[in-house]
Amino acid sequence: MSKLFKTSIDDLLSERYLSYAISTIISRSLPDVRDGLKPVHRRIIYSMYQLKLMHGSPYKKCARIVGDVMGKYHPHGDQAIYDSMVRMAQSFSMRLELVDGQGNFGSLDGDRAAAMRYTEARLAKISEK
Repeated sequence: MSKLFKTSIDDLLSERYLSYAISTIISRSLPDVRDGLKPVHRRIIYSMYQLKLMHGSPYKKCARIVGDVMGKYHPHGDQAIYDSMVRMAQSFSMRLELVDGQGNFGSLDGDRAAAMRYTEARLAKISEK
């Protein structure tokens, strides 16, 4: 036997949305306590590893890397993926550079990085460990 409960649609929706918002923040927005990386960072590094973009290999266009990440692992906007990759290549944004970038990846003065079609990247040596 099932029981029916009388509840307000407003209460029900606010409760459901709150649980969804909390799960989204925990799973996507907050960096993992183990390594400090968000899922998008982990997906970029894994994709670069799959493309064999190790420290000693030649650089590859960032647009190619972003397309691979978006197509296989992270079906969200390409600009969000590229911004995350740029951040991993900036020495002033992270403690250790995880991506070795070639080209204009922005500056401490607030200059934005060049478009992904003009920049190239590969994994930094620390990312291979």
